[in-house]
Amino acid sequence: MTDGNYLQIDSEHGVPIKAWVRGVAFDEQSKKQLANVASLGIVHKWVAAMPDVHFGIGATVGSVIPTLRAIIPAAVGVDIGCGMMATKTTLTASDLPDDLKSMRSAIEKAVPHGREVGRGRDPGSWGNPPPRVEAAWSELEDDFRRIASKHRAVAGANTVVHLGTLGTGNHFIEVCLDESDAVWFLLHSGSRGIGNKIGSYFIELARDDMGAALGSLPDRDLAYLKEGTEHFDDYVEAVGWAQRFASTNRRLMMRAIVEAVKSDRRLPKFQADVMAVNCHHNYVQREFHYGEHVFVTRKGAVRAGLGELGIIPGSMGAATYIVRGKGNAESFESCSHGAGRAMSRNQARQTFTLTDHKRMTAHVECRKDKDVIDETPAAYKPIDAVMAAQQDLVEVVHTLRQVVCVKG
Repeated sequence: MTDGNYLQIDSEHGVPIKAWVRGVAFDEQSKKQLANVASLGIVHKWVAAMPDVHFGIGATVGSVIPTLRAIIPAAVGVDIGCGMMATKTTLTASDLPDDLKSMRSAIEKAVPHGREVGRGRDPGSWGNPPPRVEAAWSELEDDFRRIASKHRAVAGANTVVHLGTLGTGNHFIEVCLDESDAVWFLLHSGSRGIGNKIGSYFIELARDDMGAALGSLPDRDLAYLKEGTEHFDDYVEAVGWAQRFASTNRRLMMRAIVEAVKSDRRLPKFQADVMAVNCHHNYVQREFHYGEHVFVTRKGAVRAGLGELGIIPGSMGAATYIVRGKGNAESFESCSHGAGRAMSRNQARQTFTLTDHKRMTAHVECRKDKDVIDETPAAYKPIDAVMAAQQDLVEVVHTLRQVVCVKG
């Protein structure tokens, strides 16, 4: 049935699913995965699905899951605190050089990225963490040591080595122009290796804690930790810390980007703090909805409370939107975190050629090699359709088009 701007799917054995999917693909795998979550007795009211919804590991990407006195670690996932940051500058399109390759190279040199960062900074061209990274880590270190002292499995994870680094996959940095030709810097990343370690560790703890009850779940990835238990409290502490790490990581990278671009003597002096947005889209936090304090897990979704700013990117060849939330209660004050994948990475590699990729990114200074074909624009849902499906969730403040893209 339909109601408002969403599709409602009722279930015999669980809460409903409210899906903002009008005009966009909504595959059967995602529906089944959402139904599995909806069948859990810990879910409050309903599960909300955003228009970028697609099948994920643990839980559906593009889902909002409010839970009572429990959290599902695999729904939060292992890319804890992954999100976006955008900064508007006083530069305009006319200030930029015709050839943007050197700008891309400067950003790539300033921000460690790619898999080699996982082996440490020393072997690469970036050297040891700069003083500002060490200073930022000093504000995070004591809390991490306390977490690691209780859970030694996370103690050996990369921490300061990954702080201020981009990562791989769909993580990216962009230089964009808005509708008035103002220049923006944009990036997408999260808590890197330490978030992965924390997420993976507590996912296993949740499975262990459920014991025989795990067999009653529709999916073992839906194992949850109950409020009041030791591991629940430890997870809340650890996931909160990882989300702080992720937010700090984005701020450090943004500072490095600004400094790298400012070093280009062809550009006029500029400011880069005209408007800034830093938001998670893979995280959990305590909120109040429909008369209850609940833990809201946004798995590939952004908080869109009344007046709150968020970022919804398309792909490396499509528009990005700076949005303002409308505080829609039925979505638990949420919106999509991007366009959402239209096909898997393997399917994209089998479907598109390097010629296709070059055509779709002709207007962008970016990598044009076979290793990024899985990120080519057509591998994602049309961002215009995704935005149309959530008009009652957000309003567009700025529309950005990228001119430079750095991929991890």
